[in-house]
Amino acid sequence: MAKEIAGYVKLQCKGGAANPSPPIGPALGSKGLNIMEFCKQFNARTQDKPGVILPVLITYYKDKSFDFVVKTPPAPILLLEAAKVKLGSAQPNLKKVGSVTWDQVRTIAETKMPDLNCFTVESAMSMVAGTARSMGLTVTGEKPF
Repeated sequence: MAKEIAGYVKLQCKGGAANPSPPIGPALGSKGLNIMEFCKQFNARTQDKPGVILPVLITYYKDKSFDFVVKTPPAPILLLEAAKVKLGSAQPNLKKVGSVTWDQVRTIAETKMPDLNCFTVESAMSMVAGTARSMGLTVTGEKPF
């Protein structure tokens, strides 16, 4: 018989670097979950991605056990890495801070594909390109579709 779900917790943690300090400790402690057990399991699963911010969805059950799913890194972080800039623009319509090519957008879209709500790589590319524009990045080159 399936366990009864008590709720969900969404966090963003650096890969291989989860520890019981905030924000992880208070978020899981308030639900009565074993913080150290989560940290050990998360670090073991993400040891191949050190320092990369990864969203994680934790499903916790009535018996205080939990499961979690590690998602792909957020698109803005991947875009900042591709453009080699530290921050996006405060005024994206006026000040452009960098540029990315359509090939880089395709690579990011293929990486993000399992977490996006689209069916084709072209539609995923449009979503990533929109994120880039809203961050003050220009997408250069010929649009491939």
